Amino acid sequence: MRKATLALFISASLILALWATFINRPRPTHPDDPYFSGLMALANNDYDAAEKILRPLAENGNADAQRSFGSMYLEGKGVPQDNAEATKWYRSSAEQGNTAAQRGLGAMYARGLGVPQNYTEAVRWFRLAAEGANSGGLDAYSEAAKAQYALGYMYDNGQGVPHDEVEALKWYRLAAEHGSADAQSVLGSMHVHRKGVSQDYAEAATWYRLAADQGNVLAQSQLGLLYAYGRGVPQDFVQAHKWFNLASAQLSGSETKRRETIDEFRNNVEAKMSQAQIAEAQRLAQEWRPQGEGCNSLRQGCASTPSSAP
Repeated sequence: MRKATLALFISASLILALWATFINRPRPTHPDDPYFSGLMALANNDYDAAEKILRPLAENGNADAQRSFGSMYLEGKGVPQDNAEATKWYRSSAEQGNTAAQRGLGAMYARGLGVPQNYTEAVRWFRLAAEGANSGGLDAYSEAAKAQYALGYMYDNGQGVPHDEVEALKWYRLAAEHGSADAQSVLGSMHVHRKGVSQDYAEAATWYRLAADQGNVLAQSQLGLLYAYGRGVPQDFVQAHKWFNLASAQLSGSETKRRETIDEFRNNVEAKMSQAQIAEAQRLAQEWRPQGEGCNSLRQGCASTPSSAP
């Protein structure tokens, strides 16, 4: 049952990670850059203005503008929704080496949006994007981490490449080290369920915590379980209650069964707690704030958390 739930979550996580490709646009560094004006228009939901600024930039070969313009077509903002046009602009940007566009084009091939579904092509573009971390910088790490996670998933599921747990683990670990919450959560589960690695609850707790700190629901609920049973961490009902609360609060109305399961875990822990402990757990949950996307990385610190600019 747990394995089936994990597989379902990983599949859902991939979809979320792939769609995140489309909405996380690159950030310019100079406010006088016309591209910056286009992004500001997008941030203010002034899509007509954004279209007027970004279209000529994209047509003149600006790779960042091409990538953002592709996102506009994908989402139907300022232009009619058109997957084929989105793919066209992603490709123009990706062929210039834009890591985000490469990842986005891989996602289009993986899901068959604007192009026939082709896992081999998806892997090719994911791999190019995954190697973008070599250029350094927080944005490069964040963009490449999603591609590394997707590439790990492709090896894990034998899509576009032969099934290979060693390669899957390699790419999951790279993504996790670059701050991918999904990859961190998967690594935690692999250490719990002995998938390609030895069972190690302390190691699982380390990865779950990194992901949970970024708001990953599965990691939060699993970290709660580790605290509830004292596996890999000292038994701590206050921490268990806090993480169950945080996970449950994020689940939408369509995820009733998952929320009920997590609430049952919390209620079982709560029955063993004093009123003071319950109040403390609730206070900790209310005061908790997620870390920025990609910030919780083993390879770099985060003196400041960047915003997710549109």
